[in-house]
Amino acid sequence: MDFAALQDLIARAAGVRVVCVGDVMVDRFVYGEVSRMSPEAPIPVLARKRELVMLGASGNVARNVAALGGQAALVGVIGSDAEGHEALRLVGDDGRIEGALVTDTTRPTTLKTRFVSGGQQLLRVDVEETGPVGADTSARLARTIRDVAAGAGVIILSDYGKGVVTDEVIAACRTSGLPVIVDSKARSFSRYGAVDIVKPNASELAHASGLPTGTDAEVEAALSRALELCEARAILVTRAAQGMSLAVRGQPVRHFAGSPREVFDVSGAGDTAISALGVGMAAGGPLEDAIAFALLASGVAVGKVGTATVSPGELVEAARAAHMASAEAKIATPERMVEEVARWRARGLRVGFTNGCFDILHRGHVAYLAQARSWCDRLIVGVNSDRSVRALKGEGRPVNDLEGRALVLAGLASVDLVAPFDEETPLDLIRAARPDVLVKGADYSEAQVVGGDLVRGWGGEVRLAQLVDGYSTTAAILRMVGEDKA
Repeated sequence: MDFAALQDLIARAAGVRVVCVGDVMVDRFVYGEVSRMSPEAPIPVLARKRELVMLGASGNVARNVAALGGQAALVGVIGSDAEGHEALRLVGDDGRIEGALVTDTTRPTTLKTRFVSGGQQLLRVDVEETGPVGADTSARLARTIRDVAAGAGVIILSDYGKGVVTDEVIAACRTSGLPVIVDSKARSFSRYGAVDIVKPNASELAHASGLPTGTDAEVEAALSRALELCEARAILVTRAAQGMSLAVRGQPVRHFAGSPREVFDVSGAGDTAISALGVGMAAGGPLEDAIAFALLASGVAVGKVGTATVSPGELVEAARAAHMASAEAKIATPERMVEEVARWRARGLRVGFTNGCFDILHRGHVAYLAQARSWCDRLIVGVNSDRSVRALKGEGRPVNDLEGRALVLAGLASVDLVAPFDEETPLDLIRAARPDVLVKGADYSEAQVVGGDLVRGWGGEVRLAQLVDGYSTTAAILRMVGEDKA
């Protein structure tokens, strides 16, 4: 999808109404650090640092619809317990989600608690009831679906197998007159009848068809078999890094490639994909555009930690990065730098920072940056703007403009991110990045390093890199133009 098509779709998607039906959960994430084993049993001891609570399953679909600019009507079941009240609060906190939740006093609200350290889940504890909801609750759900469908563009039915998606609920969705997209964890897709699209992942398609789904040819055969076993008009399978494949009755299978992304966490990526697909369909236009929209959104989601949502701005940024050379994609605003650092930290990576003018890149710079990178897992290089360089070095400098200097730096394997700054010092960037290690050249003392006191204050360290004798930008200029002219 090109920029014009993406921006047009985002504009048309603003405010579209999407009905999200299915199992609603509360996702609780407990983050902490593990530094020792328990003396009571061979298990790690998690020192709790913080907690994060959000809506999960169909609730996460609604969150994603809202984040993409749509209006979500959330239909599901909660219990009359603390978690049910938590779910109502979470819905109420987001003005773009209309809560149409049915309370069932005989069931607990589904709760999933994940314990996380160093970007890895240590344990998940589930509280749930997986049997079908009672006849009264099912009837109330069906009435609610009919009530909230007015003015909507699509229904997304999320079946996580927790008992909410009954035959009566499915019938209410199908008779609404709206396109219905199903995200199913069931082994068979036949129970949904003639819905518009069923969206499994590759593993779910393999279970439903009884066939492998590793290659394009295998996926095509599995999709053909799955269509034979159900009444759905189309099946769209999500295949992680291999993109998506679409089978429409009577048409050849089409494959849609995704853009390569660094994967941090796949939690909730399927919810993001089906949300974007639904928003794209509700906005009108070709199904192919909605699929491209879903591919782009899920690609952004896997670059985040936890059951994350994505915004239209992030989609535009991702589309721009996909069309950039790899070096260009490394050049970041301070805001994107903070987001990248958060993702690195969630994986337990050590972040380093250094800065300079880097006017004419030479052997000394390359060696310096390689040494700085050896002290961390990811290295950010702050680079002075043209105005900032002139203020430091005088008229006639820089020799190379900011764009050229940043691109050359970004082309080095030792550099993970380049962050331009216009101030006299990089202090604001350092505060924003909160690096674990701050690096400057050995021509400074530790006491002279700007931001050194801040970094040491939050537990980081300051390191001085060795310089290569005889190499500097000033010396290079002198050799080029002659000392007198310089």
